[in-house]
Amino acid sequence: MRIIAEGTIRQWARDHARAGASLAQWVKVVREARWTSFAGIRSVFASADFVRVASGRKVVVFNVGGNEFRLVCAVHFNTGMVFVLRFLTHAQYSKEAWKDEL
Repeated sequence: MRIIAEGTIRQWARDHARAGASLAQWVKVVREARWTSFAGIRSVFASADFVRVASGRKVVVFNVGGNEFRLVCAVHFNTGMVFVLRFLTHAQYSKEAWKDEL
């Protein structure tokens, strides 16, 4: 898969050092993946969730850093692209305000 805004992930890793290694591993796995459906994602990331946001679109939420952070992405299976949208602490994610922004 092609990750869009990988530089943003590197910045998040610098800003949240505890998540750095997990984000780097996520990037490595996603680059090598060839997902064609959400089932493919779940086969690699069992805790990933498909979530509908305010726009009506669905995003994929990955648990990162031992369930301490959430990485929200738009996965376009038809083009093989993963757009990173948000990186949230568990507390920020739980408030669900991010859903209204997407």
